[in-house]
Amino acid sequence: MRIAMPVAGESLCMHFGHCEKFYFFDIDPASKKIIKKEALTPPPHEPGLLPRLLHEKGVNVVIAGGMGARAQQLFKQNGIEVLVGAQAKGSLEETVETYLSGLLETGDNPCDH
Repeated sequence: MRIAMPVAGESLCMHFGHCEKFYFFDIDPASKKIIKKEALTPPPHEPGLLPRLLHEKGVNVVIAGGMGARAQQLFKQNGIEVLVGAQAKGSLEETVETYLSGLLETGDNPCDH
């Protein structure tokens, strides 16, 4: 399993298309533990590009603060689960671990486009 998170600074970015980089977390499905963390600086924002790019990078899940409806649809078409409304609490690793435990809380999607 591979989880992607859009990041600004070292925190979860609240606006997916405006992130500075992505962190990819490779997960051991048996133990539900992070086995690798990798960063990627995305190319300039272009509609539809990031869902294809993340699909090519083997991403299964995106945990985001906010994301527009069109991007969510494109991720779904690429077979990627999207969680929006995640809060920037604790470290990125803690957010992934909370998701893996089934306890990640999501709220409102701050992106309304």
